[in-house]
Amino acid sequence: MAKYSGKASEKVGKAMHEMKEGKLKTGTGKKVTSKKQAIAIGLSEAREAGAKVPKKKS
Repeated sequence: MAKYSGKASEKVGKAMHEMKEGKLKTGTGKKVTSKKQAIAIGLSEAREAGAKVPKKKS
């Protein structure tokens, strides 16, 4: 199982919270409705912030 840092968990949690409130948007401005998409956005933000997150599957 992949190991994620605490900072990554925070980012994913924040993205999930925003999705549930209806405030999370995709890059094109559409509203996010999928849990998987919210998790992906959170992990992407965590990578940008330098958190310990495994590489994306190609």
